[in-house]
Amino acid sequence: MANEGLPINPEIVTWARKRAGLSLDDARTKFRRIQEWEEGTSSPTYPQLELLSDALKIPVAVFFFPDPPPVPRIEETFRTLPEADVEQLPKTIRMLLRKAKALQLNLIEMTSGQNPAKRIITNDLSFAPEVSIADMARSVRDYLGVSIQEQVTWPDADTALKKWRDVFTGVGVFVFKDAFKDEDFSGFCLYEDNFPIIYVNNSTAKTRQIFSLFHELAHLLFHTSGIDKFNDSYVDNLSGDAQRIEILCNKFAAVALLPEEALSAELNSQRADRALAERISAKYNVSRETIYRRFLDRNLIQQAEYLDAARVWLAQRRRGEGDGGNSYWTKLSYLGREYISLALREYHQNRIDETKLAEYLLAKPKHVAVLEEYYLRAGA
Repeated sequence: MANEGLPINPEIVTWARKRAGLSLDDARTKFRRIQEWEEGTSSPTYPQLELLSDALKIPVAVFFFPDPPPVPRIEETFRTLPEADVEQLPKTIRMLLRKAKALQLNLIEMTSGQNPAKRIITNDLSFAPEVSIADMARSVRDYLGVSIQEQVTWPDADTALKKWRDVFTGVGVFVFKDAFKDEDFSGFCLYEDNFPIIYVNNSTAKTRQIFSLFHELAHLLFHTSGIDKFNDSYVDNLSGDAQRIEILCNKFAAVALLPEEALSAELNSQRADRALAERISAKYNVSRETIYRRFLDRNLIQQAEYLDAARVWLAQRRRGEGDGGNSYWTKLSYLGREYISLALREYHQNRIDETKLAEYLLAKPKHVAVLEEYYLRAGA
């Protein structure tokens, strides 16, 4: 019965809590009896186990495993981050990393390990840390098949973000979104031979999300996972290839989105100021900060002017932030149509049941039917 304790493995509860970066005191704020569950002196009911599963981002079935499943440590996955930075990652970010890994594993399971894309960019292109940024950016844009002329036809950043996301999915890179609840982090990626994925912070400006897509794509092309932080001071703590790769990822994103020749044409002896940066930003759907950084790199503005403009633009974005919208539309946006399509295909071909579908969609079973209605409505 739903109100009876279930014979779960206490060891798994402890493993899942620690994996989520939670202390016992943290976990007790939501699960008063979790210490008893870990000690095996009592067990959660099914409703409690569902809540625990949701909070720790672990499928319900895992709590019945005889042993904790093998999952790489974050330190092994994000080898371009200093160990001290990894240890200090906020709990919300660590939780999102676990969630992202679960989605990646879901993709592998739903497709029997076969990426639905006809080609995978991370398998077809590779670059050494000594690569020329201009050459790398040119090769990637050619592979993606998006010219700068097409890019400028996209009317706004929202359209551009959706277009780039579709393009990335088409070359084997699934893109997920979420509200990170930490403005210091704008995105991260998880490398995998057949299912590389990118996660972007939906709370940031659309142009910043686009920048994050390309920053993380660069990491994937170097066959490493990575995290995109607004404050890049941590790069100073890196050394060797790890430091070079992080610097390259930032430069690649900027140049891939706006090649040097296009930027030079836009400058064309005009005064490099905030107004020009805003015009170029709007035309190419590239963030104002990225444009202004390019001005700074060309010694067209001073460091103090760049920092002041970035501060002003950040304040403008914060004033423009609004409340969240409909949760079903949000779910569709976060997971993406291609991922949801794969999950629904498995369900309608009777390869999984509704409970498994709900697990894939990170939803409760009672919400699955409504979510599918929204999915169909969005595609109509």
